Amino acid sequence: MFKSVGLVARYDKEQALTLAEELAKYLKAKNLQVYMEDTLEGKVDAQVKPVPLKDMKTDFIITIGGDGTILRTCVNIPKPEPPILGVNMGVRGFLTEVEPKDAIAAVDKILKGEFKIEKCAKLVASADGEKLPDALNDVVVSGGEPSKILYMQIYKDDQPVAKCEADGLIVSTQKGSTAYSLSAGGPVLDPEVDAIVVTPICSLTTFRSLVFPANSKVTIESLRSKDILVIVDGNYRRVVPAKNPSVTVVRSGNVTSLIRFKGDFYNRLQSRLLFKGTG
Repeated sequence: MFKSVGLVARYDKEQALTLAEELAKYLKAKNLQVYMEDTLEGKVDAQVKPVPLKDMKTDFIITIGGDGTILRTCVNIPKPEPPILGVNMGVRGFLTEVEPKDAIAAVDKILKGEFKIEKCAKLVASADGEKLPDALNDVVVSGGEPSKILYMQIYKDDQPVAKCEADGLIVSTQKGSTAYSLSAGGPVLDPEVDAIVVTPICSLTTFRSLVFPANSKVTIESLRSKDILVIVDGNYRRVVPAKNPSVTVVRSGNVTSLIRFKGDFYNRLQSRLLFKGTG
C-alpha cells in the first residue's frame, strides 16, 4: 500500500534521534523508500536520503516529537498532505497517536492496512494581499509585543459583529479548540461540530469566544493604525503593515490526515489534557 515514508523528529532530543535511526533501519528492511528531514543530517546514522520538508512527497510521514512537531510538519510539507503518524515525545501529545515503545508495532499495522484516517479541517489566512500557510490548529493575530493592546473590529462575512480590546485573537479549528484557544478560555468543540472559534487573549472588556459556522469568512481589522503580527500554528510568522492592518481567515481546501488505531475524542481529552470526565 505504501512505498515511501518520511521521518521527522525533534533534533534537540536524544531519544527522538535514537528512535528515528531505529525506525529508518526497520522501514528500509521492509523495502520502503525512506526519506529524512534534512535537519537530521549528521545527527542520525541511517543512510537515508535527507530532504527539506517542503520537498517531502512521500506516501506517509512519521513524526517523532510532540504536537509542535506535527504542526511544524503540516505547515511546511507539500499539499495535498500525506497521512501522518505521530509518535509522542512531547508533554501532552494530543495530536500524536502512539508512545515510542509502540512505534515499531504501529508501523507493522500501517503496512498491513490496519488503521483508520482522521481528517482534520484547516484554516487559511490572507493578509496584505498574500495567502499564508494553512493552519491545523489556529491563526493568532496580535500586536507583536507582550501586553500591547490591539483594538479590533471583527467581521463575519463582511458584516461587523463585535469590537474587542485584547492582546490578540485566536481563530481556531475544531482541532485547535483543544489547544491555545482552550488555554485562553475558549470552548472545546466536539468533532461533530463543524465550526470556527474566535477567542480573545487577555481581553480588557467582557468578551467571550465567538463560534461561527465553518463556511464563514472571519476578518479582523486593527482600528488603530499599527503593524500587527499573524502567527500560524506557532510556526509561521508574518508582520502585516499598518497601511493595511487586517487579516481574513476562511476554511482551507486542504486537510490534515492523521493515522489512528483506536480510542475516541473524549478518551483523548481525558488521558492527554487532564479533562475530568463523568466516568
